[in-house]
This record gives sequence, structure tokens and C-alpha cells, in this order.
Amino acid sequence: MSTVPKPYLTPDEYLHRERKAEFRSEYFRGETFAMAGASANHNLIVLNAGASLREQLKKKPCRVYPSDLKLRVEATGLYTYPDLSVVCGDPQLESDAGDVLLNPVVLVEVLSESTEAYDRGKKFEHYRTIPSLMHYVLIAQDRHSIDCFSRCPDGDWRLTSCQGLDGNVELASIESQLAMTEVYDKVVFNEQATDEK
Repeated sequence: MSTVPKPYLTPDEYLHRERKAEFRSEYFRGETFAMAGASANHNLIVLNAGASLREQLKKKPCRVYPSDLKLRVEATGLYTYPDLSVVCGDPQLESDAGDVLLNPVVLVEVLSESTEAYDRGKKFEHYRTIPSLMHYVLIAQDRHSIDCFSRCPDGDWRLTSCQGLDGNVELASIESQLAMTEVYDKVVFNEQATDEK
């Protein structure tokens, strides 16, 4: 028995469907990929990190957007929903609907078991092509661990890792930081998952 192939969608067809869809999907090369729901820890970490950045950026020309704002990676055609996006200056939006961002300075993803390899690998390959992007932050939801990739003046990316609760992750391009204690405030880990790491 053969399976019916998925129909190829143009970006415009994807956006039209996505704006009416009950569930969110990523889009790449004519295909859509359903996005899974998020855990309580995931949501709390996103809220904590977003609130911390928003507070620090209040008097700067920067905005923090949650995961409901789509991002388009122009060079590769990927449409996705980062957990947090930071834009400094005017946001460049792809459409009149105002729901597709093009120029983030910081992107934040909270890792899950099912997405970690993708977030660290292929997704970062896409993100690295965004000219405005200066920091890509990966936050674990099962332990106190944040990795931050920062673009160097020569275009290379430098990795800084922070483990435990006693540190901060510096986001130099926006003169801000993520304090581990703030990001992980009220987050409770599953002991079995933590012991297995």
C-alpha cells in the first residue's frame, strides 16, 4: 500500500493556512512540520527569560517577542517559531499581517528531548544565515544549563556555556544578560531525568 505524498505548498499557501490553523507548523521547502506542545518547565523558562530581557531592555530601542511571532530565515526559506526573539530598532516584517519577523538580534530556544538535536544542528545552520543575528541562546529545561552562541566580528560563532545557578549569560550586543537564577526561578526538575544526565 502506498502513502499519499504531501502536497507541495508555496510560502504564500503556507502562510494562508498557518494563519487559520489550530496548531502551529514550521515550513521548509514546500513541506510543513507540526510543532509539539510544550511542558510546564518549558513555558515557565520562556516566561522567565522573556520577562528578564524585557525588563533590561525597557529603556533601549529593543523589543522582546514570544513564540507566537513567526520568523522567516530569508536565505534558506525556513519559517519557524523561536521561543523568544529580540529585535533592536524597527522590526522588519515580511507581510502586511505583521506576523513574520525578518531581523532578530537574539533568538532563544528552550530545548526538549525531541528538539535538542535539531535546535543545535540544522536549525542553527539556518539561523546563522540571518545577518542581524548576534546571539543564539539554548536553554535546557531538565537541568541548569544555558549555551549561548555569539557572532564574532569575523563572522565566526563563539560558544559560552553556563551551568548551575551561580552565573550569567552575557548578551553583549544588547548590553543585557540572562541570570541563571532568574531563568530557572520556580522551575522544578524531574529527579529521574536529572539523575540520568
